[in-house]
This record gives sequence, C-alpha cells and structure tokens, in this order.
Amino acid sequence: MTVDITHSVDPIISSSEHIGMVDDFAAHNYSPLPVVAATAEGAWITDVEGRRYLDCLAGYSAINFGHRNREIIAAVTDQLGRLTLTSRAFHSDRLGPFCRDLAALCGKEMVLPMNTGAEAVESAIKVARKWGTEVKGVPAGQASIVVAAGNFHGRTTTIVSFSDDPVARTGFGPFTPGFRIVPFGDAEAMAAAIDDTTVAVLIEPIQGEAGIIVPPDGYLAAVRELCTSTNVLMICDEIQSGLGRTGTTFACDHWDVVPDLYTLGKALGGGVLPVSAVVGDSNVLGVLRPGEHGSTFGGNPLAAAVGSTVVHMLGTGYWQDRAATLGTHLHGRLHELIGGGVTAVRGLGLWAGVDVDPTLGTGKDLCKKLAERGVLAKDTHGSTLRFAPPIVITTDEIDWAMDQFAAVLHT
Repeated sequence: MTVDITHSVDPIISSSEHIGMVDDFAAHNYSPLPVVAATAEGAWITDVEGRRYLDCLAGYSAINFGHRNREIIAAVTDQLGRLTLTSRAFHSDRLGPFCRDLAALCGKEMVLPMNTGAEAVESAIKVARKWGTEVKGVPAGQASIVVAAGNFHGRTTTIVSFSDDPVARTGFGPFTPGFRIVPFGDAEAMAAAIDDTTVAVLIEPIQGEAGIIVPPDGYLAAVRELCTSTNVLMICDEIQSGLGRTGTTFACDHWDVVPDLYTLGKALGGGVLPVSAVVGDSNVLGVLRPGEHGSTFGGNPLAAAVGSTVVHMLGTGYWQDRAATLGTHLHGRLHELIGGGVTAVRGLGLWAGVDVDPTLGTGKDLCKKLAERGVLAKDTHGSTLRFAPPIVITTDEIDWAMDQFAAVLHT
C-alpha cells in the first residue's frame, strides 16, 4: 500500500508555536507526542503543516467509530439545532430513549448517566457502598471493595487511592480507605480478600493501561461465581474495552460473563463529547434517591442523542464483527514481529499491547519514530506500545502501519 502522508492545509499557527503555547500556559500533566492535529477523517489525522497520520490510538478507544463518523455527526448536528442542555431539573425528550436503549444493549434495567469515565467509576463506587449498607447490611462506614493490581480506573483522589502506580499516587494523599488490592487474574487471592464487609469487586475485564493484559481463561467466570456466592456486586469497567473494541459488545462477552454493574464511557460519546454511564438492574441502581447523586451535564440532550446513535450502531453487530475480523489480521501481523524486536503481543480484537526489546528504546522513543513515519500509537510502562485503531481502519492500512512499525524496529 502506498500512502501519501502530506495534505494541503491553511495553518492558523505552526506546530512549534502551538507546542510553545502549551508549554507556557497549560498545566504539564501530559507529555504528548509533538503532533498538532488540525483536522481528521475516519482513521486519519492531519496536522497543522498538512502531514497525515494513521491514528492507531483512537483516543484510548473513544474514537472506535472513526473521526467525525457521519452518522454520529448527523445526530449531533440535528440535536444542536434543537436542544443541548436542560440539567436534570426537568426532563428532555432524549434522555428516556437513551437510557432505555442502553439498558437493553447491556441486558439490564436501569442507567445512571454521567459524563466521564472516572465519574462513572466514582458513581459505581458510591452505588456499591449504598447498596452494601442498605441491602447487604454492612455497617455504615465499613464497606470494602476489592480491586486488582495494575488497575486503571481514572485519576480522581478516590480512584488513585487504590492504584499501585506511583506516578498516579505520589504526593496526592491522604487517600480514601476501603479498598483491597489483589493480583489480577488470581481468583484465589480475590476469594481470600472478600469478607463480610465486602460490597463489590471492581475490575477491568482486560487491563488497558497496564499493557492490554488479558486474564487467564476461567478467571472472570470464577470472579462472577465468587461474587454471586458471597453476595458481592461484580463491577466491570468496560470504559476502554467495551462497545465493540475487542470484537464483542463488551470484553466480558468473550467469557460469557455478565457483571452486576457496567461502567461505560469513551466510545459512548462517539468521539464527539464525553458521555459515560453506570448500567445495572433496579435492585442495585434503585438504591439512589433524589439528591443523593447527580450531575448537571449527565444525560444532557446532546449527550443522549450521541449515546443513542452509538447504541443503535452497535445494535447491528456490524462494528463488533468488523473489529473481530480486523483484530485477527492486526494480531497476525504483530505476531510475525516476535523475535524481530517484539518480545510479546497481547490483546483481543482491535486492541493490542506489544512489548518491545528495551534495548531498542523506550516506548515513548518508539512512538516518536512511528509518528515520524506517519503512525500514531501510545506507549505505557517502559517499552510497551498500545495499538487500538478506529474500527473503520482497513486491512491495507493495518498492513501499512505494521510495515512502518517493522521499519522502526530495525532502525
């Protein structure tokens, strides 16, 4: 495949000028690649100088359906001309259909709409504690939640309280109590951590930030059985792994596991705006009463219109099937590189974690070299790279990206 990675644009400012302004005026809580996006379409991003890049990150799965997906943009455009925000002080005509359709997609009864992924996780924690106190009978203030080592559920103060990543934690204490960390993939350790105060287990079915870590077969089913037998809620964080990314609607589907609560986000907003939700049955989410939890923007008409469109798109099964087929191709190409600079490949569907021989450089070094060749990817934890292109990518584009990756490994 031959790819033209230049394109004519009329830049407002140069890349170097923009990067300088970010360095001067934006908080330094990110260390991005030196790429300044100006426009995007499908799986491609064009920078302010007109250089094109194949996006193999997709906004950490927020852009599953491609940049400026026509169906999603049409829904946004229509809704912008009608109604954008009411708060939850009264109803909008978009909220009910969105909650109904998302609940049906998940096989659940009720939706708690929020905005960001971290908000969804925080909301699930609150719901679990309330459920534990009122339904399970755990004494007030004693509820505990079991989580997995290597987790990433966001960066709020409560969430970093149960992270084991020193970068996320250092300097941000005091931390919120009530969490126990056990090794990911170890059902026996999970069982040992559960006691009479435990109200929930919170896990990613596939750990994203840790390097796309897939659990051993049987693990999620064992956790599901354990939660059922001990009257503990199983909460699965599908914010990155869900909504088609792994070749199924949810990553849990690969193991035929249904949690009590899903936390969703990223792709639920169609790559347009932040939309998140906690989805479960009324016997759990029904513990919330007016005034106990809320969000001015949660479930706003614009978000609901986008979320409904995403749910409709996923309802066809097309995107899940496409991610599965293209994912097989992606993983096949990546496995060909094992022994040639790649030491391990993990993942499912269009989601891959790739460990590279550290003598070739850090993951950030390799991502910079890839960007120079027109491919955008993201590193995590040393010399691990993540590939998660939009599901609109083609096999030819995957092949071209893997050719660039192979070239980087040999330079």
